[in-house]
Amino acid sequence: MPKKKIGVVGATGYTGSELVRILANHPEIEIAVITSESRAGEKFSDVHPFFKDIVDQPLHKADKVNELDLDLVFLALPHGVSMEYVKQFAGKGFKIVDFSGDFRLDSPKTYEEWYNKPHTFVEGFDTAVYGLPELFYDKIKGADLVANPGCYPTSAILPLAPLLANGIIESKGIIIDAKSGITGAGIKASATTHFSNVNDNFRAYGLKNHRHTIEIQGVLSGITAGVTLQFTPHLLPVDRGILSTTYARPKGATSGAKLKALYQDFYKDKPFVRICDTPPAIKDVRGSNYCNIYADFDERTGNIILVSTIDNLVKGAAGQAVQNMNIMLGFEESLGLNQIPVNP
Repeated sequence: MPKKKIGVVGATGYTGSELVRILANHPEIEIAVITSESRAGEKFSDVHPFFKDIVDQPLHKADKVNELDLDLVFLALPHGVSMEYVKQFAGKGFKIVDFSGDFRLDSPKTYEEWYNKPHTFVEGFDTAVYGLPELFYDKIKGADLVANPGCYPTSAILPLAPLLANGIIESKGIIIDAKSGITGAGIKASATTHFSNVNDNFRAYGLKNHRHTIEIQGVLSGITAGVTLQFTPHLLPVDRGILSTTYARPKGATSGAKLKALYQDFYKDKPFVRICDTPPAIKDVRGSNYCNIYADFDERTGNIILVSTIDNLVKGAAGQAVQNMNIMLGFEESLGLNQIPVNP
């Protein structure tokens, strides 16, 4: 049976290179084209030297996609740019997995409120499916356009979903305290991501109005109406990884043992969610597509405490995108994604 032909649009950033790293060893696909508007004509390995003699194919302009018979295209592009390519590629016959936030929210109006820019392809909202496989597998399976979730939202939604779905916690007053490695900010340098501002430092940012707040809240409100939450991201002086600590109020009596049993049952058929006996660390998932979750109850404060970790470039981006691709193309969900975490 011939391999599926895949395009990668925007491969010069962290998520694009991570995507190619995973796809290069996928047994059922062929990377037919990799694009870069700024580096077209160079080899992919010129841009990312660690791919030398592994992936040396030339980079093309994105228009090259229109000349090929592809099965699926990944858009590893910034917010506000992806929507133009989704519009351009509409009706071309291939499926799309979009890494940006352009189609993750419930409407163009919500997008414009939180991203502070007009949406230029509102028709995409009619067909886009939120690509969190553990919750929306059946919808993803039949989708032509999947909005790959944000990295912070993935780390927050997965631990909260079982509690809201089973009516265990109050829908208001949830607090998410999340920390990410520097690659979550993308490959372009800024004053915030300058080495001297990150190294040996730790800071909060985006208080009250970070755009991932509405993404998390919107998805969780689809499980239980009226969710409101506080989300505060922090920048860690590490390359990759997210650790989120979440606090919620239970509606009734519970215990750590009951919570663990609930999570094990909820995620029993989900290959990339691991329920832990102790709070996980980011190196427990580094380089892998796993989300590790620890749940406990604090009798003193009456709070449920959740600790979750993911690799922001894998389960938070490229790995989850490949997981979505597998589902969309009819492959086993975990195909090509069984990398063991790198520790130390």
